[in-house]
Amino acid sequence: MFDTVLIANRGEIACRVMETARAMGLRCVAVYSEADAGAKHVAMADEAVCIGGAAPSESYLRGARIIEAALATGAGAIHPGYGFLSENPDFVEAVEAAGLVFVGPGAEAIRAMGLKDAAKRLMHEAGVPVVPGYHGEEQDARFLAGEAEAIGYPVLIKAVAGGGGKGMRLVERAEDFAEALKSAQAEARGAFGNEAVLIEKFVSKPRHIEVQVFGDGTRAVHLFERDCSLQRRHQKVIEEAPAPGMTAEMRQAMGAAAVRAAEAIGYKGAGTIEFIVDGSRGLRPDGFWFMEMNTRLQVEHPVTEAITGVDLVEWQLRVAAGEPLPLAQEQLSITGHAFEARLYAEDVPAGFLPATGRLAQLAFPGDVRADSGVRSGDVIAPHYDPMISKLIVHGPTREIALRKLARGLAHTQVAGTVTNLAFLGALARHEGFARGEVDTGLIGRDLAALTEAPALSPAVVAQAALAGAGLWEGRAPHQGFALWAPLARQVLLRRGGEDLAVTLRVTGADRVEVSFGETTVLAERTGGDWRLDGRPAAALFREGAEITVFVDGGQVFELVDPLERAAEASGGNLIEAPMPGRVVSVHAEAGQAVSAGDRLAVLEAMKMEHTLTAWRDGVVAEVLVTAGAQVEAGAALMRLEDEAEDAA
Repeated sequence: MFDTVLIANRGEIACRVMETARAMGLRCVAVYSEADAGAKHVAMADEAVCIGGAAPSESYLRGARIIEAALATGAGAIHPGYGFLSENPDFVEAVEAAGLVFVGPGAEAIRAMGLKDAAKRLMHEAGVPVVPGYHGEEQDARFLAGEAEAIGYPVLIKAVAGGGGKGMRLVERAEDFAEALKSAQAEARGAFGNEAVLIEKFVSKPRHIEVQVFGDGTRAVHLFERDCSLQRRHQKVIEEAPAPGMTAEMRQAMGAAAVRAAEAIGYKGAGTIEFIVDGSRGLRPDGFWFMEMNTRLQVEHPVTEAITGVDLVEWQLRVAAGEPLPLAQEQLSITGHAFEARLYAEDVPAGFLPATGRLAQLAFPGDVRADSGVRSGDVIAPHYDPMISKLIVHGPTREIALRKLARGLAHTQVAGTVTNLAFLGALARHEGFARGEVDTGLIGRDLAALTEAPALSPAVVAQAALAGAGLWEGRAPHQGFALWAPLARQVLLRRGGEDLAVTLRVTGADRVEVSFGETTVLAERTGGDWRLDGRPAAALFREGAEITVFVDGGQVFELVDPLERAAEASGGNLIEAPMPGRVVSVHAEAGQAVSAGDRLAVLEAMKMEHTLTAWRDGVVAEVLVTAGAQVEAGAALMRLEDEAEDAA
């Protein structure tokens, strides 16, 4: 076996690969962009090479530079992780031409599955069930509209070179098809350099179940299924293995189909066969269809590892080195149940917009597996996927594993940036999900309840006030207060734009009454720990004026200095960038009348396009940006005329 492996990736997957490679005695080489010079994966590696600028096109997508780094550092193999170059057949051929081992499938297998339309034809020939649809080369808009009519609405438009929900649109009515097609093609062109699409029948109560396969180039085995039905806008949120409600007959049928698919292309390494399943009648052997094959390791691979006891990265490295499959099909079995939740830096109330920021605090409970590529103090940059971590739990039953997931999320601490932690916690507690009633529409149906802001607990306000007064970490309650009775002090907190005036009164050596409005909380310290109205206080983190109480995904307060308070800027007429990104297009000009909801500009950030619309009727006073410009969060893009001017 090669003794050195270069990981051509970043973040949590680079760290994940290194953990196994080093456990196998291999030397690890990292590559990094200028923005990642201080990243966790760089610190973990035995050697690291800078390969270019912050943008992926200037670094992680530079195949030739990565190969040069491998040769210069004595690496015998390149592991691509996932994303970036992991499914690029030209890169595979270049790696092998340089005399290096590519830890993954051959170029021909990747090409065979790279385009969804060709892959579906190939799978049909191999006896794998395929969703009804049009997968041909004709891309004329009228022709595609006719095919959609023939298939029957609702239909899905999908980029043939797509993935991650990009270039995908659901169309429920014929009159919406033309606009949806244009939008899907534009997003596909920007994301993949290929605007070709296919049309598929949309399954009304779909479940997304995928099968992990592993091949040695001749034979293949499957490592059972994962249910990835909890999705939002085609992006997976929580995955689990095995699939709830799975029968032995259905598992046998899906596993056999997945193995046929892998062996039909002489697959080598780890891959995933994704199936769409009709959940309206339960799981039946005649109710699943091939969607696509991911010719790489998947983000959700840890749940398969948890239920099988197999280290998939170890298998990848061993098979890439020429070893046979480590286990036969009959030697593989399922033990217990596992869940994985994807923790992202994203602004849920703002529509799940990707977020940036410095992770002032990041900590996970000891009884969960946390695959992360960042640490406390690291920055979530706008150039890459905003994933913070994957949280994985395993238990003897689904019920126990789900309780462990809910508890693990509740005890995860993130401060410094907004996250989807509270949303994940709400999903883990969702009654329908707990019953196993999962399909890809669950989140959409219950989105309002899942994203509802939690009620502000008096105990949480009291904790924040104690921290703001400097009492949280051990100061005696009387310190910092006036020396005349009663010992009292007011702390001004701000949360979500609302100011809270809180009064703290010392009533004993370790007793403080915390009051705001008509509410009073009794805070008592015993053995160095605070209790609030008799209950243990939650964990807390403070950095500067920002205080985070780790309840309901993290409740954030700002400590306000009354002497520095200033009036809030009005700014009601500005259309601002909600995140850092590139302006793709501008759709209004000065003097133009617009209505609430009209599209004003399109911003590309975190690999996705986001449409900015007018929040009210009005007239555009100024356009402050041009297409192609790179903007920061909060940058003014357009200004509407004052409403008084509009009326005039």
